[in-house]
Amino acid sequence: MQKLTNKEEEVMKILWKLKKAFVKEVQAEIDGEKPHYNTLSTIVRNLEEKGYVAHKAFGNTHQYYPIVEKEAYRKRFFTNAIEDYFNNSYKGLVSFFAEEEKISVEDLKEIINQIENKK
Repeated sequence: MQKLTNKEEEVMKILWKLKKAFVKEVQAEIDGEKPHYNTLSTIVRNLEEKGYVAHKAFGNTHQYYPIVEKEAYRKRFFTNAIEDYFNNSYKGLVSFFAEEEKISVEDLKEIINQIENKK
């Protein structure tokens, strides 16, 4: 699974949300400044080349749909991030969020309970 650019990831999030869409529909979902239609069409075709989306043809236009599930991408993204930034240490990941005060003691206790209940 190839890494996505920020713009490609933004488009994928829209396609996961809509399930299937024409480029104009994707364009309508983009917040802020909208990219030109041709630029967006190129991004979607790149996603197709990378194996993330496929299309159904309707004459000269295409309706695109994701073929990589959001969960599969999320799992791959987090696995790579943990390997690249935390030396493959989930403990390091949790410590990072604790130090940044992004996770509370209550959240950590809940996570511990979830882990203990799985045993």
